[in-house]
Amino acid sequence: MVKRLKDIAAGSSDSKLAETVKDSAQQIWLAGLGAFSKAQEEGVKVFEALVKEGKGLEAKTRKMTEARVGEVTDQMNKAAQNATSKANAAWDKLEQVFEDRVARSLHRLGVPTNKDIKSLSKQVEELSAAVKALRAKKTTAARAPAKKAAAKRKAG
Repeated sequence: MVKRLKDIAAGSSDSKLAETVKDSAQQIWLAGLGAFSKAQEEGVKVFEALVKEGKGLEAKTRKMTEARVGEVTDQMNKAAQNATSKANAAWDKLEQVFEDRVARSLHRLGVPTNKDIKSLSKQVEELSAAVKALRAKKTTAARAPAKKAAAKRKAG
């Protein structure tokens, strides 16, 4: 374009030079408008492509984030369960130590245990059964001579 203007300027008159400059300016102006229009069209297409890519990236990121949150939640639940079971085990151990100490203290004071009371109850039941059996024998033995005496009186 510049070479063409130099060629025209070297071999022509001022009016032709002005006309050529005017035509060149007109072409430059039109090229600029065309570039602007093309940039607008391409800009919309590029913008839409970027939005589409952003949506895909957002969906992918959400899936990864949800998966990671799920993993972390599972880890936290396992840690909480582990802590709970350890706390329960410690509490059970503490409770057992307390029960053992109370039992030893009661034993030192001479207070019978539940096992001792059950054993004594069983012995009392056995003794009661033995006493009933002895009474029944005694009653039967006492009636036998009375029946013999009554039988002799009738016979006699």
